Amino acid sequence: MTTASRRWFGGRDESRRAEAQAAKDAAAAAFYALDTAQRDLRISIETITAADGSPAGRRAVEGFAELGRRIDEVSQVYIEAVDAHDLDRDDLDGAVAARAKRELERARDELVRVKGELERFDQGLRPLLDNAESQLARVAPARERAKASLLAAANALDAVRASGMRADDLAARLAALGPELTMLNQGAAQHGVPATVQRADRILRDAEAVRVEAARLPELAAEMDRRLASLRTRAQALRNRADRVDPVLSELRRRFSADCWQDLQHVPEQALASVRQAEERLKEAGQARHEQRWGDASELIATVRELFDTVDEAVSTAQDRLTRLEAVAKDPQAEVQRTRFAIRDAQRLAMDGRSVPDPRHARPLDEAVARVERALAGLEGRHPDYWHFLQEMEGVRASVAGVVNDMRGRRGTG
Repeated sequence: MTTASRRWFGGRDESRRAEAQAAKDAAAAAFYALDTAQRDLRISIETITAADGSPAGRRAVEGFAELGRRIDEVSQVYIEAVDAHDLDRDDLDGAVAARAKRELERARDELVRVKGELERFDQGLRPLLDNAESQLARVAPARERAKASLLAAANALDAVRASGMRADDLAARLAALGPELTMLNQGAAQHGVPATVQRADRILRDAEAVRVEAARLPELAAEMDRRLASLRTRAQALRNRADRVDPVLSELRRRFSADCWQDLQHVPEQALASVRQAEERLKEAGQARHEQRWGDASELIATVRELFDTVDEAVSTAQDRLTRLEAVAKDPQAEVQRTRFAIRDAQRLAMDGRSVPDPRHARPLDEAVARVERALAGLEGRHPDYWHFLQEMEGVRASVAGVVNDMRGRRGTG
């Protein structure tokens, strides 16, 4: 072969080498374009995954995974084509360069084709992505509100502690929100939009409750001090009243038969025992307040009030008994007239619009009249049981009221 021929063939090999290199560059550009598009689409899929748990969202994830497998396949073809041919070799044969060109062009075409699929898939995701981005837009404001609420609660807690209050329970409640804050900061990508927004709202609500309670602590302490002082005053007053039950019972024993006061014999002892118990609980409440155990103090105060009410009722019962017995002993006819008036009123109602009363109403009213007469007769004698008389009058009036209600009910139904 002549020197001129070798130059001619060498020039043709160089041309093929250049064409192969151009095909390699084009394939590389297609590979990087596909890789960039895949990364961008992955961000979109992560956005959808964070905000959309619907079937459509799950199908989008599955579709992206399938595309990823095809991208891996064509990328592997491209990489193998590049690795198979060293286009920088000095002795590169023209036929080898031509083959490399063909393989690299096929690899580029596949890369471009899959990139087109990726772009069409991306276009189909637009509605899902727009909705997901709208959902994600809720996350940042919710997170910031939660953090601001936590900061406000911490500041309120610091302020109340600086005033000398421990507020240990509030501090514990605030500390318990720490893990929730950590998960909130991990974001919607890890926990999803709904769960993240709900967590932010929960942190805000709980932190705000701590802040409000911390701000109220000084007022709570002052109010509890007032309640304790008032209860101590009431304790002394009730002790004095309990001490006066014995004279009341002595008066009852002196002036009335045993049936009128025997059920009250236990009142002085029980009243004083309840006062002592209330004073012990009151002391415990004061200690709880001193130790800033507000819940315990409130429960003890409630117990003290219940005990005081019991004492008050028992002492009042004895005094009321004496007052009522004195009144009926002085004028039994007042109770009798009150009861007879109720009976006559019922009898008039029973005859209203009738010539003969209904036996269902006439019989109990007749019995009521007889009970009044028997009760009056029971007052005759040396030691009348005025308490039984009073109870009988009350029983008669209750019976008559039942008859009246029955009559009105039947007429209303009719």
